[in-house]
This record gives sequence, structure tokens and C-alpha cells, in this order.
Amino acid sequence: MKKITSPRILVLTEEAKTILEGWLKTTRATNGRATRARILLALHEGYNPTEVARAQNVSRKTVYKWIHRYESSGIEGLDDEPRPGRPSVLTPETIERVLRMTTEEVPEEATHWSIQLMAKHAGITAWRVRQIWRSAGLEPHRIRTFKISKDPAFAEKVIDIVGLYMNPPDNALILSVDEKTQIQALDRTQPGLPLNPGYIGSRTHDYKRNGTVALYAAYDILTGTVIGKVRPKTNGSEFLAFIKEVRRKTPRDQELHIILDNLSAHKTPEVQKWQAANPDVHFHFTPTSSSWLNAVEGWFAQLERRSLYRGVFTSVTELKREIERFIKIHNKELAKPFRWTKDAATIIGAVERAKKVLPN
Repeated sequence: MKKITSPRILVLTEEAKTILEGWLKTTRATNGRATRARILLALHEGYNPTEVARAQNVSRKTVYKWIHRYESSGIEGLDDEPRPGRPSVLTPETIERVLRMTTEEVPEEATHWSIQLMAKHAGITAWRVRQIWRSAGLEPHRIRTFKISKDPAFAEKVIDIVGLYMNPPDNALILSVDEKTQIQALDRTQPGLPLNPGYIGSRTHDYKRNGTVALYAAYDILTGTVIGKVRPKTNGSEFLAFIKEVRRKTPRDQELHIILDNLSAHKTPEVQKWQAANPDVHFHFTPTSSSWLNAVEGWFAQLERRSLYRGVFTSVTELKREIERFIKIHNKELAKPFRWTKDAATIIGAVERAKKVLPN
């Protein structure tokens, strides 16, 4: 099958992938469920809908139907819709009861509501539950992570860093710097099975650990390029050595504004002494529990997704070589200017609203 070239790309969550793969393994799954699982898993791998339709002996319309159903309702949307006939009456009282149960109660059988559980407890069809949730914008199967910073200087730091992103000073480089620690060189216990039409590639669930490395990275927000250094460990001395290397590799006639988190290794006496001797280098610290404010974290996610997650490494040397290769390719082919879209006032306002909602 050919890789997808159209703008439509289906991305499954890890939970959804696990469920769909389970459908293919069980003998109790209906033919319809198995076909839907193969369609979505193949699309997730990046295959063209036309080729997926041909491999599964269905129409393109059917492929897009299950794309739309998954995107609108998740895994629960893959259940069969009710047969044609006179629709049941959905009263305002029923809608109110379902919304109240969804937002205020938790089922005994699980940590969150599914369409089938709500249908059972509310005494209505799964299709009706889906309609109510869709109209109210409720997605109980999804969850987002967050943590509100308790830094007393939160507002000041947000204004400082967002100001660098949205209005960088003239004749200066803005570098987002951090370390990615404990990157494991993982080797699978057996070779993986190849990808074939209608079947996703596979690999063993277990692995061998062949050591770890750490990566220091400085992400230039104006160009999107990265200066990286793979080291066996992280500490204050390693960090200072990396910052000195960054300074050597950047123009001396430009000031450096370096965005960092609050790791103690970034504030050792040796680091402070060096910074005092280099007044053209300015450190800007993110608020505590606010790694999302450091642009390099997004690049680390790309590295993990595109290079490390599926990698097989028999040694730390192989892992180091792969990381360096990815940095080189990124700087040559993928780098683009970083864009920050939310101003400081919007961020601060959202955090203040969240504090009011959360219990003390």
C-alpha cells in the first residue's frame, strides 16, 4: 500500500490502539469489528484510504465513515448504529439526567463513563448517549494532564519568557535549553514482524536494556535549529560545559537569552560564576511545574516520536549515533521558526480561572 499524501491523517491514542489490536486477537470479535480495527490501524500507520479500502474489500466511503465516527466519538463510535425505524423519544429530563450523571457521578464498574455503561445506567440506547454527549461536547473517554504552578513569581516569569518568544530583542539569539535524561538504548528480544497490506507491523512486548544516555539541547526559536550534545550523565559540570560549547558555536556579537527550567544543576556556584563573567549571556527561568513554557520540550517530543520510539539499539553507541543523525537531519530538512501564539495575559488568566475551580 502507498503512504498517505492527502491532508487527512488519522492518529490513534495508545489506548485506542491497544483496544483495536485486542479486537484482532480475540475470536469473539465480529467480522465488522475486526474490519474496522484493521481499517483504523492501517490508517494510523499512514496508508492511503484507497489502498486500505482495496485491502479490506470495502468502499472508500466506508473507510471515511469509520474515520469520521472515530474522530467524533472515539472507540465507542465504532459500535453499530441502531436499525432504521421509529426513533425513541428523548425527553429533556433524560438529557438532563445523562448530563448530570456524566459530570457528577462515576460508575461502579470503571473510573469513567463509556457509552455502553451510560446506556446501561440511564436506560437508553448507546446511540442516544452518543447524541447527547456529542451535542454537549462531552468526551469522558479522554483526559488531559496539567499541573498549576505555585511559583510566587509565576506571572513575572511568564511575561518575561512569552515576551522573548513574541517580541525577541534585536541582535540577540533566543535559545530554549534543557536536558533529556535517561534515554534508554532498548533492543527487542526477537526481530519484529513486517508490515503487510491489511496488517500492521509488530514487535515483541519485552526488550533488553543496553544502557542510557542524556541529551543536552539548545533550540533556536528564530530558526528552529538545534545544538545538541549526548553525554553519559547530567550534572552541573556537564551543563556548564554544554553552555560554554553553545557560546562558542554562536556569534560573539549577539547576546544570548537562554530559557531554562529550575533544575539545581542550572544554578550551581560554578554556573553562576561563569554567567557573571559573561554578561552577554542571560538566563531566564521558567516558573516551577511549567515545562510546557520551554520550547525545546516540543522538539524533544519530535525526537521521541520520529527517532527513538521505534528504534532498536544494541548499544549506547548506536543510540548516540541515531540521536546525532536526527539532529543533523532536523537542522537540514525540518527546522522552522518557533511560533508562540498565546500572550502572557491569556495564560495568566487561564491559570487564575483554574485555581478558582480546583478545590483547596
